[in-house]
Amino acid sequence: MPKIEVNEELFFRLAGKTWSDKEAFEQDLTVAKAELDEWDTSLPADSERTIKIELNDTNRPDLWSTAGLARQLRIYRTNNIPSYPFFASQKKKIAAPYRVVVERSVKEVRPWLAGFVAKGPAISDALLRDMIQTQEKLAWNFGRKRKGVSIGIYRISLIEWPVRYFGVDPDKVSFVPLQETRRMTLSQILEEHPKGIEYASILKGKPIHPLLTDSKGRVLSYPPIINSADLGAVQVGDTEVFIEVTGSDYPSVALSSSIMACDLADMGFEIKNVQVDYEYDTPFGSSIVFPYYFQGEISVSIEEANKLLGSGLDVAQAIDALIRMGLCAYSEDGRTIRVAPPEYRNDFLHPVDIVEDIMIGHGLENFPPERPRDFTIGRLTPIERFSRKAKGIMVGLGYQEMIYNYLGSGKDYAEKMQIPASALVKIANPMTENYEYVRNSPLPGLLQTESVSSKASYPHRTFEVGKVVLKDAESNYGIVTRQYIGFLTSHAQADYNEIASHVAALMYFLGKEYTVREASDPRFVPGRQVEVLAGGKRAGVFGEVHPAVLEAFGVIMPCAAGELDLDMLIEE
Repeated sequence: MPKIEVNEELFFRLAGKTWSDKEAFEQDLTVAKAELDEWDTSLPADSERTIKIELNDTNRPDLWSTAGLARQLRIYRTNNIPSYPFFASQKKKIAAPYRVVVERSVKEVRPWLAGFVAKGPAISDALLRDMIQTQEKLAWNFGRKRKGVSIGIYRISLIEWPVRYFGVDPDKVSFVPLQETRRMTLSQILEEHPKGIEYASILKGKPIHPLLTDSKGRVLSYPPIINSADLGAVQVGDTEVFIEVTGSDYPSVALSSSIMACDLADMGFEIKNVQVDYEYDTPFGSSIVFPYYFQGEISVSIEEANKLLGSGLDVAQAIDALIRMGLCAYSEDGRTIRVAPPEYRNDFLHPVDIVEDIMIGHGLENFPPERPRDFTIGRLTPIERFSRKAKGIMVGLGYQEMIYNYLGSGKDYAEKMQIPASALVKIANPMTENYEYVRNSPLPGLLQTESVSSKASYPHRTFEVGKVVLKDAESNYGIVTRQYIGFLTSHAQADYNEIASHVAALMYFLGKEYTVREASDPRFVPGRQVEVLAGGKRAGVFGEVHPAVLEAFGVIMPCAAGELDLDMLIEE
């Protein structure tokens, strides 16, 4: 979960309230799903005290800053929603004094850009540290370690407009990056600069790399790696800065720009628009003025909200709760509530998201507890009993049970397993590429364990029973969740015959008859793999793991593995 450090004086000023009681402060933080991590109130009040806060909502990147968190607490207390008139939209056109040209050459490498200019009071040390923190939190957590979003801040007094964003040969362009005194080519930066080494995987191997320059050809930055040492070095005392956001996901890029613009506006800065002209089409058009409001309205009926909350709120109470959360809400028919998300939020994917804000805005303490109306006796489901029986059999065969995450990366679930990523279910708005896909097999987890177990004595035999998600065009939602058992044996003589004998023993003690037929699964060796058929339906697969898969996971011993659909077996 994201953690932020806020300057006490700045935070209290932006929140419009001063706290002295930790318990009262912690209670107020629950509105933003936040917790007080550390606050040393023993220091003198006139010293620069820092408050450390942990945010528990990964869908609200607008709260990951001093201004954003203070804004939510202030709105909840005062019902006063701030106005940001500098936002352009499809219906509201604004003339922009600054311009960025995005050339076609970056379309395939890092296609999206948004930005704005902020002019205001001299940037203090506390404000500069907060800007950098917001920049890093958005890029690291929300931007998936800069892959989806990265942010650059520049001294506008040194920039000649318009700014140019284009692709270049990484071996033919050089500049002096931050934390360096010598000119380095883009390739050298990836290989030698600390930031280049850290983020090289985003661009390595691509023939064209993105570059941001002003009209005189002076480099602003090498997105998403590093700023230049002159135009990209913002200092305490600067009064006007240019902030740009680049990335691979356009809504995330636009939202990150909006969040920073609202934060700086709350701190007293004047926000000036930047027109971004593309040489290709985008979801928002070919010429967009940022900051740009792109969110659409979403609605929920008061009946549905009360059903989910178990409450009896009327429309007026629900709207009041939403306003306390900073949402513009209204009802035209007295039954349906329509909500326009604020400029800095884009986390309303379903009506239930509105219901959640109604709950928080109304106050959890205002929902009276109720005793259960029905008396029920808990019991294991048939699939759980069947799964436990399968687990006992596997332990008897000498296998050790493992438990893994249900979410993972496309690299582990698809690339290393030699299957297309299109076969997997992808999360619509993942916070990190490490948890971007829902698994369709337990085998990647077992192979990951095997890859770090080479120093343990052989043979290794591991298994897992758990859920997988498969695409299914006939299902209402296009996917189905199944209970699978996956198993793997690893040692110098591990082969098809061994894993076949283990499958035979498992099926025998489960009381299930089965047949096999030759399979063509890319995860296994051709000719050394079979499908398991139960009642004429495919119930699984097993065989010798393909050497390319073993190499991708760094496994040094031969492996035989398999997986069975326990839901299908119990049905049969």
